[in-house]
Amino acid sequence: MASISLQFTPFISPLHHHHRRNLRLHRPKIPCLLPPKLPRLLAVRSVQRNNEYPSPLPPAKPSGLDDFLSTAASLYPLYVTVGGVVACLKPSTFSWFVERGPTSYSLALGLIMLAMGLTLELKDLVNLFRQRPLSILFGCVAQYTIMPAAGALIGKIFGLSTSLSVGLILLSCCPGGTASNVVTLIAQGDVPLSIVMTVCTTLGAVILTPFLTKLLAGAYIPVDAAKLSLSTLQVVVAPILLGSYLQKAFPQLVKLVIPFAPLVAVLTSSLLACSVFSENVVRFKSSMVNASLASDASPWMVIRSILSGELGTVILSVFCLHFAGFFVGYIAASIGGFRERERRAISIEVGMQNSSLGVVLASSHFSSAMVALPAAMSAVIMNIMGSTLGLCWRYIEPAAHEVEATGSVAN
Repeated sequence: MASISLQFTPFISPLHHHHRRNLRLHRPKIPCLLPPKLPRLLAVRSVQRNNEYPSPLPPAKPSGLDDFLSTAASLYPLYVTVGGVVACLKPSTFSWFVERGPTSYSLALGLIMLAMGLTLELKDLVNLFRQRPLSILFGCVAQYTIMPAAGALIGKIFGLSTSLSVGLILLSCCPGGTASNVVTLIAQGDVPLSIVMTVCTTLGAVILTPFLTKLLAGAYIPVDAAKLSLSTLQVVVAPILLGSYLQKAFPQLVKLVIPFAPLVAVLTSSLLACSVFSENVVRFKSSMVNASLASDASPWMVIRSILSGELGTVILSVFCLHFAGFFVGYIAASIGGFRERERRAISIEVGMQNSSLGVVLASSHFSSAMVALPAAMSAVIMNIMGSTLGLCWRYIEPAAHEVEATGSVAN
């Protein structure tokens, strides 16, 4: 989950037909790992609204602080990777946060969702939903069918233990992650569709995540869907609505806070994922030590021994889960007759989950710490996969007629 900031205005402001060609010719290049809430996107908004001079940038330039915060917020995959390495080498680094769980986990996720709410304008969400109900509904249905089915199937294929199977299913039943908005932007996908899908699946998680988890994981262990639903409402929906209210009630204060929100959110998300991972590292320490002591094995042999064990199976399972989401999501959107930009958005949205929610629900409602491991591993694996896919698509331009058709749909 990378940048949490959601800004609808740059993407859905009306395009006038008589200067759409100029806008397309002067479309700025999107830098790698660019979060949605950036001054560059504000420049795009000015280009769209200026009928006489569509190409020049506005005179006001972003401050050095804004550039620094935006760049720092875009490095989420790096944070979780480095944190994962630290968790492996010295798990006690995160003990101060782990010892206060699951309360600390719930508060952390609430902070992340609050950051989303601060930049969310519900009226823009409703307007876009009215304009494009089919693609939004299709994406949401794909999110809650493809991933849960893949999670249940992969758990059986790899023969995961009960706790890990439940954890993988819980992860697969979570809504789309906000990092998907960043990746969709990089991939030249349909960003408004990605944003609305994220919000809709997040709100729908109150009912669908507990229901699907109970349906698919109930065969392994008892699942209290009512408590899962209440927790989802408390740590996801309530902070989003609170943030949206604060945006209207205290606009000047929120305006000062918003530039810092993406960085705070990604750091909090990284802390959450790495803390849960460090909790489970101790479980694998014995196999690591045994492998390292066995006949002075080389580092490569140690790594092979570790990855061939239970941890390696979890990593492979999470990788396959997200790969299935990306691949099947794109194929489903193609069969559904959607255009290339929409296919990319749906593929990325389906493949990237809200792993932080999976961590919180697993830590709060299941006795085994192993249930949270798939979600914690997902935070690293998912973002590496998503960023790689986004970079590949960035250099594959959609057909010109599809770009124009997408613009006409936004009008």
